[in-house]
Formats: sequence, C-alpha cells, structure tokens
Amino acid sequence: MNICMVGTGYVGLVAGTCLADFGMNVTCVDIDKEKIDRLNRGEVPIYEIGLSELIARNVKLERLRFSTGLAEAVDRSLVVFLAVGTPEGEGGRPDLRALYEVARQVGACMTEYKVIAIKSTVPVGTSREIRRIVRQSLKTPIDFDIVSNPEFLREGAAINDFLRPDRIILGSDSERALAIMRDLYRPLYLLKKPIVSTSNETAELIKYAANTMLALRISYINEIANLCDLVGADVYDVAVALGMDKRIGPKFLHPGPGFGGSCFPKDVKALAHLAQEHDYEFRIVDAVVAVNAHQREVILNKSRQTLGGFQGKTVTILGLSFKPDTDDTRESPAIHMAQALLREGAAVQAYDPAAMNEAKRVLPQIKCDNNPYSACENSDLVMIVTEWNEFRDLDLARVRTLVRTPNLYDTRNLYEPSQVRALGFNYLCTGRSAVK
Repeated sequence: MNICMVGTGYVGLVAGTCLADFGMNVTCVDIDKEKIDRLNRGEVPIYEIGLSELIARNVKLERLRFSTGLAEAVDRSLVVFLAVGTPEGEGGRPDLRALYEVARQVGACMTEYKVIAIKSTVPVGTSREIRRIVRQSLKTPIDFDIVSNPEFLREGAAINDFLRPDRIILGSDSERALAIMRDLYRPLYLLKKPIVSTSNETAELIKYAANTMLALRISYINEIANLCDLVGADVYDVAVALGMDKRIGPKFLHPGPGFGGSCFPKDVKALAHLAQEHDYEFRIVDAVVAVNAHQREVILNKSRQTLGGFQGKTVTILGLSFKPDTDDTRESPAIHMAQALLREGAAVQAYDPAAMNEAKRVLPQIKCDNNPYSACENSDLVMIVTEWNEFRDLDLARVRTLVRTPNLYDTRNLYEPSQVRALGFNYLCTGRSAVK
C-alpha cells in the first residue's frame, strides 16, 4: 500500500517510519525544505530512542522517502495521513489553521478516491470540517472518506507504542474506509491488538479523554503527596498500596513537579474548552489544570523557604526535558522552575542528557554543563526535576563536596531520604518529608 504522511513532526515522522517498517511504501511530506533536506541526509531532527536506526533501515529498503512535493505524494497514495501540528490557541482551543490549509491542498491534489486519515489531535467536529474543506477544494467531483485515527505515542517510547499499541482507534461511517485502514494495520491485528471502530466524533473525543484521565491521575497523586507532607505520611507507600488495587492500577501514580510536554497540557485545556463551548462546567478538568500549576509553585515555595529567597543564590537543575528519553522541553516543569528562579535573581546551572540545546533556545541565560557534577559546582540548591536514569545513581558523596550549600531537592523521589541525609544533605522531596 502507498501511504502519504503530511507532516514530519513527532507524530508524522514516527508513524510514517513505523508504517514503512510494516512494509508500506511511505512518503513523508513537509513544507519545511530544510527539515526534508536534513532527513534525506540521514539527520533526524528529534530525539527518540530507536528512530534513527528505523529510518535508516527503511530508507535503505526504499520503503521510506522524504519530500516537499505534496501533489506527487498524494497522487500515488491510497491513504493520506494528516499529521500537522495543532498547537494551543486562544482560550485553550487548538489552532487548526495549518491542518485546514493542508486539507485544502490535499483536496486540490486529488484525482481519484482517497482515505484521508487524521492523526493530528483535534477537537470533536474537526473531521466534519475537514470533509467540507476537501470537498470544496476538489477540482472535479471525487469520492473520498475521512477517518479519525488518533495517536497515543509516549515520547521516549514512541516506536514501541506504535508497533505494540494498547488499541487502534478508527472513527468513520464508511465501511470501505474502515476496511482499508484495517488492512493497513493488519500487522498489529495479527498480534491480537484490538481495533476499535466507532464514529468520527467518538474517536476525536477518545484522544482527549485518555490524556486527561492520565493527567488527572498525576494531579491526584501530587495532591496526595502534598497532604502526606502535612500529616507526616509517606506518599511512596500510599501509591504502592493504591496500585495494588486492581480497580486502580499502579501507572501514573508517581508524584513530582507536575505534567508537561506537547500533549497533556494542551489536550486537557482543549477538553475544558470543548466543555465550555457546550455550556458545560467540567469541574474535574478545571481542577487538573489548577492543581498542575499549583504543584510547581509548591516546589518553588519549598525551595525559596530553604534558601531564604533566590536573590544571589545559585541553583542547579538536573533534567530539562519534560520527561526522560526525549529532548522535548515544551511545557517542561524544569523550564518553568528555571524561568521563576531567573526572575527572582538566582543564577541557574543545568544539565540534561538530551535537551540542553532545546532549553538554551528558550533560556539562553542558563549555564549548561556537560555532566551533572560540573553543573553542581558551587550550588546552593540541587534540584532533580526530570527522572533520567543517570540521576538515579549519582555519586552523592561527590556532589556533597562540589556544592556550596548541601541542599538537595529530589522532586521525583529517586532516593531514600535516610541515605541522602546520612551524607550531610538537607534533603527535600515530594510527599516523603516525614520519612527518616
């Protein structure tokens, strides 16, 4: 099957590469000529474990190509995926202008039947609007179908998530389109991965509902952690006990500085906006947004009290990406912390295994070091903000000799409090303050 993937951002590049690995002939298209030139030189513009190798293999096998030529790619393809960005717009509603423009261009290119599959995260009703735009853009009357096919890729684990998904969501009222999409995903069906066929509107809502549920769990356990600090309980034991309940499960019950990234913050706000458009007060979603913002302030307040204010102090931030195994700093709690520290007069030193270049674009004032130990030199407070594996086994005795003041804020609870305090640190953590 010939596939056109419009958009070579995170979703488009991963999805297009994995479809090529299924044996499809995939052309990834983008208007950014510089990005396409880089991809054709073998340079991958995003950090994702295993992606470079997968791209190289499928390019070598001539199943994957990169181009700026939309018309040619659409003409040769049966399925055209739309995977362009839908960033947060005014009031939390996604900005769909780029998606609608691509739909117009695709419609103008079509000369025969196509399935247009929407991979971009979009609000309910977008598929109807895409159908209208494509129909208006056709040069001659042509049959086509729209399928809502949301992605559920975790940054840092996106290859595995695509190749071994929990489920595939297909939203369409066309049996013809659904049959084509089931055939496209046939390698996953053979692995017994469930395919959920539903309406376009339901498929669009599933994406937002899933991400908001996960964000809710993160906010909930952070609230429990804050309560643990107040009453002298241990959030680690609370979370373990909750996770043992089969009705709840253990995932996304890890307290920390709150969620970030390109999906959760945007999607939670988009769901809240959808509710507002229909005059519904979605109180839980509004609370998730508020709790996530508050959690960052909780950490800043503890740090501020420990140092007696940030003016003139040096703070080390370990971890700048919003999560490990990615270089994505969008809505990263670490970036928020750094911005607040700089505003209040602190000097910020930082280290991240992958995200320092991205962080420097946003915060050129921070001093980035090439290893965690040099980043800790002469620091008044070391904050572990992102749970990269290499931060789980730091030589803390060495860190103790490097810092100016032995304050360690382990926002992710990577260490046992007693062991760190035995080394002479004033150890701060999330929901385990009373643990000896």
